[in-house]
Amino acid sequence: MNCSGAILDPRRPARPGARSGFTLAEVLAALVFMAIVIPVALEGLSIASRAGEVAARKTEAALVAERILNENIVTTNWDRGIQNGVVWQGLREFRWSLRNEPWNQDPNLTTLRLLSVEVTYTARGQEFNLQLNTLVDSQNPYTLTNLVQ
Repeated sequence: MNCSGAILDPRRPARPGARSGFTLAEVLAALVFMAIVIPVALEGLSIASRAGEVAARKTEAALVAERILNENIVTTNWDRGIQNGVVWQGLREFRWSLRNEPWNQDPNLTTLRLLSVEVTYTARGQEFNLQLNTLVDSQNPYTLTNLVQ
């Protein structure tokens, strides 16, 4: 109620002829704000998507590297110098290279060998590398890290 005793309707303007709405300045400010926020949000989504894809490929590359190391240790093919090849994991290609070198922490530099497999993979058109290492006793075909008694 106002001072004249009339009941005010919140849906009607307070004074006759007045209209509610946004001013041109408010509309322009909202458009500028959206023009700034939307590209930033889309770029954030793109970065998150790219990071997720790279992480998924890295996981697959780690599985390939582990499989290459395990196969070469079990079949004792690891002592044949540098080896390389291509492995398909699902629909994706992974290039790998296996190196066998003396472990520099071994005082004799004869017993322990360091096996390193490097897997190259692509994600979003960019190449990435993953390296996995283990130690092998050259006198015993089992790795030190996998031997359980």
